[in-house]
Amino acid sequence: MHPFHTLETLPGAAAGPEPARLAVLGNPVSHSASPQLHQPALDALGIAASYVRLEVEPGDLPKAFALMAELGFIGCNVTVPHKFEAMGSCSEVSGQAQLLGAVNTVVFRDGGTIGYNTDGPGFREAIAESFGLDLGKASTLILGAGGGAGQAIATQCALGQPAELTLVNRDVAKIRSLAERLRDISPETVIHALGFGDPSLRVRCHRADLIVQTTSLGLKEGDSKVIPESHFASGSCAYDTIYQPPETPFLATAKRAGCRTDNGLSLLIHQGAIAFQHWFPGTDPLPHMRRAMAGER
Repeated sequence: MHPFHTLETLPGAAAGPEPARLAVLGNPVSHSASPQLHQPALDALGIAASYVRLEVEPGDLPKAFALMAELGFIGCNVTVPHKFEAMGSCSEVSGQAQLLGAVNTVVFRDGGTIGYNTDGPGFREAIAESFGLDLGKASTLILGAGGGAGQAIATQCALGQPAELTLVNRDVAKIRSLAERLRDISPETVIHALGFGDPSLRVRCHRADLIVQTTSLGLKEGDSKVIPESHFASGSCAYDTIYQPPETPFLATAKRAGCRTDNGLSLLIHQGAIAFQHWFPGTDPLPHMRRAMAGER
């Protein structure tokens, strides 16, 4: 199996004996576990389609969508760095995706492309499964809240109307506008917008029931720490949206500080199941996906 396809090799994959009809689009994309998640569900449900990785250069998303529609693709997932570009590249965007601010799932239908976001609802289910937390009752702090996943997760938290929500980002201006939008969604929630160098960050981290890491730090060996160990409080929950490697420096540090921890595999599974149901309404892929990913823990 190819580690990934390009726009040049995709037609061959779509014409093969096991035709590619679904894909994850990213750059880089070779690390994505989405094929391991979706293919077993397709096979178990008797759907004759292959799920592949497709590396797409920034700016080429409209070209990729057009080619995939032409080749008879059913849909795709969209990951870093394309989630924002996908918003403007779809002919129709669901109300939830508009609210969450990014598209991560696309359905090709009737000559058009419909964009959805499964990160937000997938995160809600993952946190309930991992920690037994209700986002509406938890004080949550999100690191990297300005990114595609970060914005979707922040918005999902606001929809639960918690008492307090803290957004942290390198570019503070980017999350100040997000904070204003979230205040419209949940006027009763106290929302803070901080930079990583803000002197109050340690206090905010200690006040949080849940700290969520949504930056790309930890994907590569040698990445710098997201926050220092002193920012973690024993007994709180720390969740990293990265699932490969299974224990990032963020999670290792949180665990040493006495936090309950989990990685993004549960998010991958839950958002993937929701995406699958957009492509194939009425199916139940979750049990097959859980079994497929059981060895990744």
